[in-house]
Amino acid sequence: MSITPEKKKEVIKKFAKEKGDTGSPQVQIAILTERINNLTGHFKDHNKDVHSRRGLLKMVNRRRSLLDYLKAKEEEAYKKIVKDLGLRK
Repeated sequence: MSITPEKKKEVIKKFAKEKGDTGSPQVQIAILTERINNLTGHFKDHNKDVHSRRGLLKMVNRRRSLLDYLKAKEEEAYKKIVKDLGLRK
């Protein structure tokens, strides 16, 4: 359900603004998206896993608030990350 350290490093490398950037909204959104996608696959097999579903909803809400923040601060970066990650908004 969690992402591997190698996959996390790859996501950070792809979305980081500069070397060593792990806290920018773009990186956080990308990591959350990866974790959300993994959990979504988990629910195809375990549809009664209510506790993990609560965690999924928390991650989705956290990503939504980060996207709202990014849209307010840097609209171009928002549009780019939505396009790169294939999010619906």
